[in-house]
Order: sequence, then C-alpha cells, then structure tokens
Amino acid sequence: MGLYLAAAGTLMQMRFIQFTTVVVAILCGRFALAQQASQPEKALRLTLQQALNLARQNSVSYQLALTNAGVAREDKKQALATLLPGVNYNNSAIYTEGTGVNDTVKFIANNAVHEYISLANVHEAFDLAAVADFRSKGAAAAVARAQAEIASRGLVVTVVQSYWNLAAAQLKLDVLQKAADEGEGFLKLTQDLEHGGEVAHADVIKAQLQVNDRRRQLQAARLALLNARLDLAVLIFPNFNNNFEIADDLHAGLTMPSLEEFQKRSAQHNPEINAAMEVVKETSFAVTSSRAGYLPSLGFDYFYGIDATHFASKTDGISNLGSSVVLTLNIPIWNWGSTQSKVKQAELRRAQAKRELSLSQRKLLAELQSLYAEAETASSDLASLSQSADLAAESLRLTTLRYKNGESTVLEVVDAQNTAASANGAYQDGALRFRVALANLQTLTGDLITQ
Repeated sequence: MGLYLAAAGTLMQMRFIQFTTVVVAILCGRFALAQQASQPEKALRLTLQQALNLARQNSVSYQLALTNAGVAREDKKQALATLLPGVNYNNSAIYTEGTGVNDTVKFIANNAVHEYISLANVHEAFDLAAVADFRSKGAAAAVARAQAEIASRGLVVTVVQSYWNLAAAQLKLDVLQKAADEGEGFLKLTQDLEHGGEVAHADVIKAQLQVNDRRRQLQAARLALLNARLDLAVLIFPNFNNNFEIADDLHAGLTMPSLEEFQKRSAQHNPEINAAMEVVKETSFAVTSSRAGYLPSLGFDYFYGIDATHFASKTDGISNLGSSVVLTLNIPIWNWGSTQSKVKQAELRRAQAKRELSLSQRKLLAELQSLYAEAETASSDLASLSQSADLAAESLRLTTLRYKNGESTVLEVVDAQNTAASANGAYQDGALRFRVALANLQTLTGDLITQ
C-alpha cells in the first residue's frame, strides 16, 4: 500500500512538473510576442534610386503613358495583320422553298433547295492605303514610346525634388534644434550674468524673446518636415507609409557635365524632339494613305471546300470538294470630293506637325543653355553658401565669447544667432536647388546625375 501511494505521488509530481513547464512555455511565448509587437517597426532606409524605382511602379501618370505606348504597339501589330493573308473557314446551310419537282427552287435564294457551304477562304487585299496606315501606326507607336520617356523624365524631376526636399527639411530641423538649444543656453547665460550684476534685465528679456522665436521656428520646421515626408510617401508607396528615412547625403559631392558633353547627349537622347519627328512621319504617312483613295485596290480570294446540295464530301460517287478563285478590282470613280477633303486634312496636319517640330528644336536650344546656366549658377552659389554658413557659425561663437567677457551687447549676439540660422538654411536651400537643377538637366539628356 505504501509503495502504491509513493508511486502515485511520484506520478502526480511528474505531471505537475509537465503542466508547469507547458504553462511557463505558453506565458513566455505570449510575452515574446507582446514584446515583439510593442517594438516599433524599423524605418526603411531609401536611396534615391530605390525611391525612383518605387515611383515608376506606383505612379498613375507614368503607368498611363506606358499603357498608351503598349496600346499603340498593339495597333501597329493589328495594322501589319491587315497586310498579310487571312484564312477563314466558313460554314453555312441555306434552305428555301422548292417547286416539288426535281428539287428545283421556287424562290431563288440559292442554287438548290438545300445548299451546304463549308469553305476555307484565303483572302488578301492589295491596297496602298493599308501600307501607309501600317507605317503611320508604326510612327504613332514611336510617338507613344517617346511620350512615355517624357513622362519618365518628368517623374524623375518630381521624385528628386521631393526626395532632396525631405533631406533639406531634416537638415533644417537639425539646425534649428541646435539654434534653439543655443538660445536656451544663451538665456541661461544672461540670467546668470544678471544674478551676478554684470548685465541688465533687458538682456534677459531680449534672450527670452529670441528663445520664443526659436521655439516657433522649430515647430514650423517640424511641420515642414512632416509635409515633405508625406509628399514623398504619396509618390513612391502604393499604400500609405511614412516610416522611412533618407539614405543619401544631400551634400555629397556631384560633378557637373561639360557643356559639350551635355549638348551632344541632349541632341541624341531628347524624347520631345523624337516625338515631334515621329509625329511628322505619322502625318506624312496619313497624307499618303488619304491619296491612296484615288487609286484602285485589288482583292484576292481563294475558296476550297464544299458548296453542294448535300453536306458530304461525295454524292452518288461524285466528289463535292472543289475550289474557286475570285479577283476583285475596285476602281474609285466619284465620291463627291470626299477623298480630296481627306487629303487636304492630312496635309494641314502635316504642316502643323512640321511647325511644332521646329518649335521643339528651338525650345531645346533655349532650354539647353538655360538649364545648364542654372545648374552652373547653383553650383557656384553652393560653394559660396557653404562658406557663409561656416563664417556665420564662427562669428556666433566669437560674439558669444565676447559677450561673456563683456565686450559685446546682447543685440550683437542675437544678430549673430539670426545670421547663423539664416546662412545655414540658405545653404540647405542652395544644395536643394543644385540637386533639382541637375535633375532638370536629366530631362534633356536622360542621364540621372548622382555622382
């Protein structure tokens, strides 16, 4: 009996240990899941190239341009199909009223009372208008491709501007945060000096006013950063997501292309010029197509199969399979001037396309010089703004030291603080202008300048 009780106790103890182990494992698992859920999701670090790739995938306007290019490409395929022979297999059965004598028809709707038709038909039309239409569709497809490239380059400028605007907003916030901290430190300095009887209370009031201004500027900078982040998020993400960071450096060194290289690449890879030239080709083929209305067209049909009173390959030992060839020549005679009007319309469109091509070429020359000069100016300004920001920071440091030694006034310190903050903000804006200017150059050359 004692052994039995001892064994039962041991068994209960083992089950209790197992139960306790399971409960602890469950609680530990739940704790780990809760801890994992409570941890914030790590922010996604995005390079400019990654942002551009995401924007191309999710931009509605760019995808619309790609869709139009795809539709135009299929139009070209369909136009080519009209130039090639087509094969159909036609089946029909015709029943009409007969006289009741020798299977002769009473109402002439077909060749017999029962006529069965099962024919393979090879059809080909020789028409100059169809050839010109195919060439026109090819030019239209090229226009759509060029317009898609234009949309792509425009999207690049938009994303580049938003991307670097976010980077500049973050740097401005950091600068204003530092300026606010310096303002707080200067306020404490004036209060300490006032307690020691070294400065008047007016200095403390002026420092407090400066701190209040810095706090308001800091709030405005935070709002600007939020708006810049949301603008970029809308461009690049299919779902709303603002948990990301900028990986590239706004002030990373960039090299300006030479003017000669820029002119050469812009002349070879400008989509607007290519689109205008293809429009001229398209309208020229449209003129040829409309003039084809004056010319005859030739059609060819070859039939092979059954056209008999019985739906069978043989009737009474005689084969029902046979063939026929039909040649059709259509000669236009009179259509009340419709063809002449179509030719006139096509010629008017061609003349307008040539004028637009000339305008695009002139605009390219003007934009080439303007955008390059803008980028060159932004590059030279950036060096000057960088130097000004460094000098303003050094001036603030020296003026603050002079104030501590009683050699300058509070107004000089406040003015130095404002100058330093303004110079640093101008430096960030200058870097942003330079980045956007380089992106605008890309609209002419197609090359994204990133280094």
